[in-house]
Amino acid sequence: MSLIIWIDAYSTGIAEVDGQHKKLVELINTLFDSITLKDRTPVLSQAFEELVNYTVFHFGKEEELMTRCAYPDIVNHKAEHRSFINEINKFKQEFASGDNKVMLKVINFLKDWLLNHIKGTDKKYVPHLQAKGCK
Repeated sequence: MSLIIWIDAYSTGIAEVDGQHKKLVELINTLFDSITLKDRTPVLSQAFEELVNYTVFHFGKEEELMTRCAYPDIVNHKAEHRSFINEINKFKQEFASGDNKVMLKVINFLKDWLLNHIKGTDKKYVPHLQAKGCK
């Protein structure tokens, strides 16, 4: 079962970014599905780690694009990325200490944060990147 269904409203119109966002949605859905498994700890751990690593990769790519295109609000955008990473690292510590229940908080946080970030913060840079011819 999918927690998040990709809809066109999430698209930025930048193929590379949209592809990465779709991958993040897929990873969140995999993590969500892992919660229902009987012997879930190893699968949850792997799914969570993959999601965290891919998120860091995506943020790096997005920040490279914004830097290359001289996006004027890059500092605030990067600050949101750092805040997300800090929050995820707190969840990782809780999970590593044996608290499997933290995954429900993680799933809700990821869903809300990602969709709000895409529809809000990410959509803000689209007009600037399009005006600069960056894609």
